[in-house]
Amino acid sequence: MPDKPRAPQDKLLSVGQLAARSGVAVTALHFYETKGLIRSTRNAGNQRRYPRAMLRRVAVIKMAQRLGIPLADIASALATLPNDHTPTAEDWQQLSARWRDDLSRRIEDLVRLRDQLDGCIGCGCMSLKECPLRNRQDHLAEEGPGPHLH
Repeated sequence: MPDKPRAPQDKLLSVGQLAARSGVAVTALHFYETKGLIRSTRNAGNQRRYPRAMLRRVAVIKMAQRLGIPLADIASALATLPNDHTPTAEDWQQLSARWRDDLSRRIEDLVRLRDQLDGCIGCGCMSLKECPLRNRQDHLAEEGPGPHLH
């Protein structure tokens, strides 16, 4: 007897299955859904069901978060992907290209911070007026101590 074709419902994952397979808590998946990062449908019992493509989307979200990409930027990038298929290697290249410049800038900032930290430990001043680590880009310091914005 030939195999019965799978119904589309068979290709969907419950929230528990998606959580187990992705390593992300159910509450995080619900949060991602409220932010529009992933999507689900509802079955006859009003339970969430996720297309298998959401597994890859969750992996992309987790990787982007590890890189320190803000959720708003992740959502903006994911909005460029089609919802009807699993993101491909080409999709990932497009997403990573969007984030590459920001990551390079942050790496340069961290290297500069590391290098300045060595000098700061040597001087020990921690001057609020001059220290580039404690008072980076503080234009209000020129107005003297205390709060200046009301």
